[in-house]
Amino acid sequence: MAIAKAERLMNLALCLLGTRRPLSKRELRESIEAYLEANSDDSFNRMFERDKDDLRELGLVIETVENLDGEVGYLARRDSNRLPPITLDAEEAAALGLAAKVWQQARLAGAASGALQKLRAAGLPEDVDPYEAHGALEPRIPVHEAAFEPLMLACRDRRPVVFDYRKATAAHPETRHVEPWALECWRGHWYLAGWDRDRGAERVFRLSRITGKVRSRGSSFTAPVPDVVTVRETVASWAGETADRSALIRLRTDAGYPLRAKATAVRELGDGWDELEIPYGHGLDAWLVEFGPDVVVLEPAELRADVVDRLRAVAKG
Repeated sequence: MAIAKAERLMNLALCLLGTRRPLSKRELRESIEAYLEANSDDSFNRMFERDKDDLRELGLVIETVENLDGEVGYLARRDSNRLPPITLDAEEAAALGLAAKVWQQARLAGAASGALQKLRAAGLPEDVDPYEAHGALEPRIPVHEAAFEPLMLACRDRRPVVFDYRKATAAHPETRHVEPWALECWRGHWYLAGWDRDRGAERVFRLSRITGKVRSRGSSFTAPVPDVVTVRETVASWAGETADRSALIRLRTDAGYPLRAKATAVRELGDGWDELEIPYGHGLDAWLVEFGPDVVVLEPAELRADVVDRLRAVAKG
């Protein structure tokens, strides 16, 4: 049925694009086999009106013209349905090529590949490698979490969702009811920012801690959605980008280079350990846990306690 409808829409579009004068319903019915097979005039009229609306939703500009005899005809002028020429300079073409090649995983890879082919047709030469200006850098956004795609669609469609979420300090997941705002990637991890209905406040969720399936709900949002800049600031702050104080840690020599890059002071302790002073903000405990036994938190005490709690939760499975 889907194939038959697609073929019918294609035939109607070709008829409307190929004519130099408006075609009446009668002429269109005589030209398209699927319309000839309609059981009655009413059946044909309903089918034609639906098809015409579908083509317009797809972007085809269909004109309705009435001749001197009062007969209504339809056509789609080529000049009204032709995109303007697309011109890209070398830098623009390379930037768009990079954007199209970023998505190499999940079901977005097919769409990205198709977009790249369109860019080639629009002016990105075959002999131009989007990676060339960036040397060995290979841009990729990893998407390993099964929750990514349903959450991306829920953010787009503004649909509330329900999922089971395991906090880093908890041994078992709990159900969360969320109005999703946006997905953001930070330090190689994906985060969802949204409104937590159970807590009545905005929250940020790390996708790797979502267990089971993401279920959609048909209700509408109850809280206002902030602009995208505010959402990004929320994710950055929640994930540890914003720091308002300092922490003191011990780090094994020749380990933890990302921590060393953030350090404001480094002191050699000997015996294979260094002492680092690093910015301390929300989410630092989760980041430190990733370095396992190479890091020991000295102060503040609440940060040390948070890291210990997370490690105990990991040990419990």
